[in-house]
Amino acid sequence: MSPTGDTTPPHPGKTGARRSEPHTGSEFTPLLRDVRQQGLLDRRTGWYARTMAANALGLSAVVTGMALTGDSWWVLALAPVLAVLCARTAFIGHDAGHAQISGSRVTNRRIGLVHGNLLLGMSYGWWNDKHNRHHANPNHIDKDPDVAADVLVFTSGQAATRTGFRGLLTRHQAWLFLPLTLLEGLALKVYGFQYLRGRTGRERLVEGGLLVAHAAGYATLLWSTMPLAHALVFAALHQALFGLHLGLAFAPNHKGMDMPDPRGAKRGHLRRQVLTSRNIRGGVLTDWFLGGLNYQIEHHLFPGMPRPNLRHARSVVKAHCHDLGVPYTETGFADSYRQALRHLHEVGEPLRAGG
Repeated sequence: MSPTGDTTPPHPGKTGARRSEPHTGSEFTPLLRDVRQQGLLDRRTGWYARTMAANALGLSAVVTGMALTGDSWWVLALAPVLAVLCARTAFIGHDAGHAQISGSRVTNRRIGLVHGNLLLGMSYGWWNDKHNRHHANPNHIDKDPDVAADVLVFTSGQAATRTGFRGLLTRHQAWLFLPLTLLEGLALKVYGFQYLRGRTGRERLVEGGLLVAHAAGYATLLWSTMPLAHALVFAALHQALFGLHLGLAFAPNHKGMDMPDPRGAKRGHLRRQVLTSRNIRGGVLTDWFLGGLNYQIEHHLFPGMPRPNLRHARSVVKAHCHDLGVPYTETGFADSYRQALRHLHEVGEPLRAGG
């Protein structure tokens, strides 16, 4: 298959590169120069200002709608809308964490704290720490926290150690993946509080205070706009759909892609990021729904690149990978999930066969 077309990921659960790779750090330099010359690393302050303003207006409109319709079960129709807007909020926090929005570290942090801690109840510090480690070593079994064995496992070696209830989860993890994402919204809140237990000083005070403010504000909003029964169902629906949306946005990016051998030769930045990432084809709607994460290869190569510039960088990156003979994996929306779920299914196969 052409190195610039869709590529088939290596057998799930196995590590190692797809082909011999030169020890070079120069492959990325020409690409960086081209991208910089085209202005694709320049700030898009106006775009982000409009995006944040539109998101704030949308959230305000939903809150107003909750106040006006809270006595009716029709208020539940606003829960999916709020879930989508919360995902937009998370994408803004994500971009702030990568310093895409502003050249000021303080400004990015403030944007991240508002959109993460205050509006979502998710610790910006916890997310940044975890996500930066992922970016540094994507799909590396020893260094990427996103492929560490937890509820799900991602290699046959991880699966081999699972017994009891965890073994049951692993045997059926492909089928359980989407249902489990319904809990992701709540899990992110729990992880944030757990992270802050190990922090001290100003970080703990500021982040913890904003997390508490979010919890109090969210509860007050529900209880002041609708009866208790409506509030409980609304919260469950909102949090479940929010978690599902985030799961759909993040799951297809790396799952089922190459997992570097921890004992193998060290890769350069370009191969380390491109071989472990998968792009998703689509138009404006896909870009919007996935928050630009469908350009996962470009995002990993240039994490500080503003989101609206990623689609413009795609052709440059793809051509450069073609010239180098480096596989550039790009697939459709549905097929990306098929590949990710197939990977989870095949990782659990030994337990099903033996159980």
